[in-house]
Amino acid sequence: MAKGMILAAGQGTRVRPLTKDLPKPMVPILGKPVMEYLIAQLARHGITEIMVNVAFLHHKIEQYFGDGSRWGVQIGYSYEGRRDHGDILPHPMGSAGGMKRVQDFGGFFDDTTLVLCADALLDLDISAALQEHHQKGAIASVVAHNVPIDDVQAYGIVVANADGCIQSFQEKPSPATAQSTLASTGIYIFEPAVIDLIPSGQTYDIGSQLFPQLVEKKLPFYVQDRPFNWIDIGRVSDYWHVLQRVLRGEIAQMPMPGREIQPGIWVGLNTAVAWGQVKITGPVYIGSGARVEAGATITGPAWIGHGCHIRTGARVVRSILFEYTRIPADMIFVEMIMSPNYCVDRHGETYYRGDDTVPLRWGDARA
Repeated sequence: MAKGMILAAGQGTRVRPLTKDLPKPMVPILGKPVMEYLIAQLARHGITEIMVNVAFLHHKIEQYFGDGSRWGVQIGYSYEGRRDHGDILPHPMGSAGGMKRVQDFGGFFDDTTLVLCADALLDLDISAALQEHHQKGAIASVVAHNVPIDDVQAYGIVVANADGCIQSFQEKPSPATAQSTLASTGIYIFEPAVIDLIPSGQTYDIGSQLFPQLVEKKLPFYVQDRPFNWIDIGRVSDYWHVLQRVLRGEIAQMPMPGREIQPGIWVGLNTAVAWGQVKITGPVYIGSGARVEAGATITGPAWIGHGCHIRTGARVVRSILFEYTRIPADMIFVEMIMSPNYCVDRHGETYYRGDDTVPLRWGDARA
């Protein structure tokens, strides 16, 4: 059976401030880190040996996932950093360079390996993808997703012949110049011989450096166009859209936590909600220890994290509240991602608590 590699060393700058104090793989979806869904998906398809390369805020990933036994897998970590004037600083080596570091250290990649980026949700039939990879005799496969022609400029586009053999790549082409609508999803299948082509001790990228090697050498390198949900969380706006879809129940194997006490309304333990005196339109999740006062309004899809406090007269519309966020009386928040310290609108505009130029007011429910 294949092994797994999760690429988790990036800084996640495009989803700041969500990643200011949190590594991108730990960004929560329904109260769980996005990487947890990937590990569960690998386990469902019998991939139980998983390496994770880490760098920025690596300890938060390692402390949460540990050795992987909670999910019935084994997880190992490869920290990428360097010493600078006595300090150890994170220094990612690129997607391919990180894999080579793992291989040089202990020879982990001795079998077919499925490689995933840690910042997307997917329901790919991994077993079918591995089977197609082997049937074609591929040394490497890229799982792609057909996107509308107007969206090609947001992706790396795969150009292949009728047999699926990859001929070239286009990085974010305009719709007029795009030779294909197959977007690379950051899901790859590699044989050990692919790792041998990566130079040791160098920062090296899979898409821009390793893949052109495979094309140039005319190796059996194929694209797979498979039907599956692939939800990339590349930007804050993507994250907001993902949560809206998940809360509406559109993504398989991502059920709402808690207990459904009214149609479309789920709650955690020990909530204090003034039922009968609030207006809540689902789908809405209200986490444990959250308080919703009389006169408040919540319009879904909405996620109210544990320990939050929504005061009387406040309105929360299609928004995500991270844990311990307090919404003052009569304040209105529409299509926002909120924490005790900052809020971000659905387009990525960020506001920080204490900024007097911002008319919005919110705070920390623990204070």
